[in-house]
Amino acid sequence: SMPFLLCLKKNKSPVPLGRSIFQKHTPPIQQNYQALLESCLKNKRLFTDDTFPAHISSIGTGALLKKLPRNLQWKRPHALHKSPIFYAANRKQLDLCQGLVENCWFLAALEALTFQQDILAAVVPQNQSFERKYAGIFHFRFWHFGEWVDVVVDDRLPVNEAGELLFVSSVYKNVFWGALLEKAYAKLYGSYEDLQIGQVSEALVDFTGGVNTRIKLAEAPPDLWDILTRATYSRSLMGCQTHLGTTKVLKNGLVAGHAYTVTGIRKVTCQYGPENLVRLRNPWGKIEWKGDWSDSSYKWELLSPKEKILLRKKKDDGEFWMSLRDFKIHFVDLVICKLTPDLMSQEDGKKWMYSLKSGRWVKGSTAGGSLGFCNGNFWMNPQYWLNVLPAEDSRKSPSSCNVVISLMQKHSSKHRNRAPHLFIGFLLYKYQESNRKLPPGFFTQHQPVNKHQVFLDEREVTHDFHLEPCVYVIVPSTLEPQQESEFILRVFSRNHILREMGGNTSFTLSKEIVDRYEGKIWEDFFTKHFEQKKKLKFSSISQNPEINAVQLQRILNNISWRNFQSFRLSFSLDSCQGILALLDLNATGTLSIQEFRVLWKRLLFYLEVFQKRDTNRSGKLDLVELHAAVQETGISLSNEVCNLMAIRYGDPDLQISFESFVCFMLRVEIMGEAFRNLTQDGKGIYLRESEWMMMTLYS
Repeated sequence: SMPFLLCLKKNKSPVPLGRSIFQKHTPPIQQNYQALLESCLKNKRLFTDDTFPAHISSIGTGALLKKLPRNLQWKRPHALHKSPIFYAANRKQLDLCQGLVENCWFLAALEALTFQQDILAAVVPQNQSFERKYAGIFHFRFWHFGEWVDVVVDDRLPVNEAGELLFVSSVYKNVFWGALLEKAYAKLYGSYEDLQIGQVSEALVDFTGGVNTRIKLAEAPPDLWDILTRATYSRSLMGCQTHLGTTKVLKNGLVAGHAYTVTGIRKVTCQYGPENLVRLRNPWGKIEWKGDWSDSSYKWELLSPKEKILLRKKKDDGEFWMSLRDFKIHFVDLVICKLTPDLMSQEDGKKWMYSLKSGRWVKGSTAGGSLGFCNGNFWMNPQYWLNVLPAEDSRKSPSSCNVVISLMQKHSSKHRNRAPHLFIGFLLYKYQESNRKLPPGFFTQHQPVNKHQVFLDEREVTHDFHLEPCVYVIVPSTLEPQQESEFILRVFSRNHILREMGGNTSFTLSKEIVDRYEGKIWEDFFTKHFEQKKKLKFSSISQNPEINAVQLQRILNNISWRNFQSFRLSFSLDSCQGILALLDLNATGTLSIQEFRVLWKRLLFYLEVFQKRDTNRSGKLDLVELHAAVQETGISLSNEVCNLMAIRYGDPDLQISFESFVCFMLRVEIMGEAFRNLTQDGKGIYLRESEWMMMTLYS
């Protein structure tokens, strides 16, 4: 029996087949940012972009127009604020808010991007400003159907009479990178109107060129918390969506059919035992969850005062905590986007191969439709030969290899939302060696590997396979025959060869990609260390292994700190006790692996800053270098505080070692975080005596 091919949404009326000439996808206009900038500076004029004019046509033609104020104007940031800045690197908080465009999906992805500075820098080139070399021109980079494109915009932004931005804005009224990036994204897809409907998964791929893992939370795997942990501590972007509903804002504070960013996770220690929490943010920058672990929940009283102070923010800023259990109930799916598909296979930091093929379904020749239509034309679809090989670095031949296959459709329309998505999918067949396309008879006699393939009317369909090493054939198709579109097919695995069958049988050049984020090398080392501890003894409070100050000292002093050859780094027991006291939020006197990971991330960051500022490679910072190093971390401290810290943490000559710099920076960051979470007016805080003692004596 042939597989029954599901079509997941209500079938829309068929797209008219009219055109006889295949319409190719309209590529974005290429403009040379550097040449345009130099020309504007030379002629002393501000750039005006005629390809995306300051005109109603750039906003759109549909429902969005009804929301616009009567006196819409286009203004440059210098006319809106006396000191506009492009991007504020030292802003720790998420600061973007959605405007009139219903593009929460885009904003949720954009906020996830702000947690990965190196990926953000690829999308938002950082050397742009409103002062140096300013000419009213900015540019951004997006991954667009298989290639990175540079999108140029002028900085005229739509505002109302009061000079308030109509679309994306920042909590800090003088920060404009979000509004300009949204304008570039709108230009890429036709208009602001074209950003009205979408999915977080689409924007995540456009920002990274990565691969998505979608987890349906109702059927979440039992190791969901481990997956979230791996995603949080590797370079991943995470977004999620609530259930659709008739009411916009529900009684529990969540917005129905709305996208949120996952901004963090935390295992906390309650009086009754540990609890897994997820932190989320509403792109509106307001309106939060009201249930357990919300800002005003009684649950916070079950934690130690320090943990409560450092985790709970009592502000309606759109960010909130909820339990993992509630997260699985109230959200439909979780999308995790990574540069390599190693999240589920736990093969992080290894070498992956990535191949991309462009193709098209053309009416009368390659638009065969799916098998479900029993039309006998399925064999006409493009076919791709895939040889799955064992990874080069695997010692023995594996019984199954992790392979991710992604199919993405391209619109011929310049406007993203004017042509509805076709229902698309692909079948995968096991196959013996040959270059010829598979004949019609093959498909009636053989079952595909993915018998329950679901066709979706989405831009991209991605599937994760565990395949034994051998030869396969991938057949991408639309659900209905005779539907035309271009597409790209992407394959990720540890080792494979991909080529098109039939006409052009040339091999596809495969790229090697490695997502080696800094912490990975030591991740296994720590896990092993904590696992050994687990065998020795459990901490009295939880079933998870913890380390004390002596063990922390042993770990830190046993690490061969790469790039730090000029002198030996060592941490005293006193410093390790200080570090432990600062990071031990649940007051157990030990560090859990999650608290250690926080420390490790900070250590790598501090090391980078320290080395940059230690110009004479002495292994010490003097007062001037210390000021510069603190500024580099994005924290603003007065000269008085910096001088006092040099006295407190420095040697007799007020020189600060790396060990002292770590203790000093951790204290500054944690005390700053505590103040921001506790203050109601930004000027002062109220603490009970027990909380004051806890924060000042045990930290």
